[in-house]
Amino acid sequence: MDPVLAVLNGYTVIAVALLIGLGALGTGIGFAILGGKFLEGVARQPELGSQLQTRMFIVAGLLDAIPMIGVGIAMLLLFASPLAG
Repeated sequence: MDPVLAVLNGYTVIAVALLIGLGALGTGIGFAILGGKFLEGVARQPELGSQLQTRMFIVAGLLDAIPMIGVGIAMLLLFASPLAG
């Protein structure tokens, strides 16, 4: 195996690990903040609970899309590496 290609593959694996790991970490922090703010909002105004819950689920869906895109890009880099040409 070419040494340059081996280094490129090593850096690709590190990039994929960072992409997936930091995406999961950011999503976890985002869900924690979202859940905390939802509970604060319902505690302050219980009559708006259903509206806040609907909006929370919409934001949660959008928040969950970010790591899925990251996983897709990571799989592209791993299995169909455009850098290895």
